[in-house]
Amino acid sequence: MTCREIIALLQEQSPEEFACDWDNVGLLVGDFEQRIGKIYIALDATEETIAEAVKEKADLLLTHHPMIFKGLKKVNTQDFTGKRVVKLIQNNISCYAMHTNFDVRGMAELAAERMELIDCAVLDVTCEQGGICEGIGRVGTLPEQMTLEVCVERVKQAYDVDTVKVFGDLGQRVRRAAISPGSGKSVISCALRAGAEVLVTGDIDHHEGIDAADQGLSIIDAGHYGVEKLFIPYMVQYLKSRTDAIEIMGQPVKQPFRYL
Repeated sequence: MTCREIIALLQEQSPEEFACDWDNVGLLVGDFEQRIGKIYIALDATEETIAEAVKEKADLLLTHHPMIFKGLKKVNTQDFTGKRVVKLIQNNISCYAMHTNFDVRGMAELAAERMELIDCAVLDVTCEQGGICEGIGRVGTLPEQMTLEVCVERVKQAYDVDTVKVFGDLGQRVRRAAISPGSGKSVISCALRAGAEVLVTGDIDHHEGIDAADQGLSIIDAGHYGVEKLFIPYMVQYLKSRTDAIEIMGQPVKQPFRYL
C-alpha cells in the first residue's frame, strides 16, 4: 500500500478536519506515494522513538502528538526538531500525526469505555458534522456510586498506572464522572457545567486542582501519557484489521518520567 492509501484509512478513523485549529496533524514528513511495508506506532516522535523506527526498518512512523507544532524556517541538525526531520528523511521514513482529531474521534470513547461510563456525552464540543456534535472528552455516569478513593483504584486499573495525583476528599461519594485524556486544564469549567463530581485527566497543576476541588469537582490526574498511551494498542489493532501484508508494530509502554 502507498502512504496515501494508509492515510485514507487513518482519515476514516479520525478525519483531519476534526483537529483543533491550533493543532498540526497529517503527513508532517514524507512522500504520499511511498510504498509502506512496516508501520511503527508511538505516542511521541522523540529521538529515541525515531531511532527505534530506524532500527525496525519502518517506512511510516505514526504518532499521536505532532513532531512539528510551529513553523520551521530552517531544517538542519542544529535544531532538535530539524534533526529529527533530517533523520527521518535520511532513512526514508514518513511521519504522520493524528492528535486532536483522534482525541475527538477515538481517544474519548476509548477512555470512557475503560471507566465503564454510562450514558456518555461530549464534554467539550469542538465541532459539528451532520448535525452531530463532536469534541474533546466525555462525561457520563459510573456504574455505581463510590468514594473518590475507590474511584482512584478504578482509574489505576483502567489505565494501568501505578500512581495518580488526587485533588479532593477521598471520602467524597462520586457517581457522575468526566474524562479528558491528555491535558485537562481547559475542560475543568466544562466538567463543572456538566455536573461532574470527578474529572479524570492529566497535567493539572496546584492552583487548578485546589480551585476545582473547592468548587466540588475532585480531580484524578493520571498523567498525560498515563491515559493517552491507549492510542498505541488501539491503532495497532485498527491497522492490522484493515491492511494485508503490512507489518504493524507498537512501541512498548515507556513512561516519560519517573517519581523517585
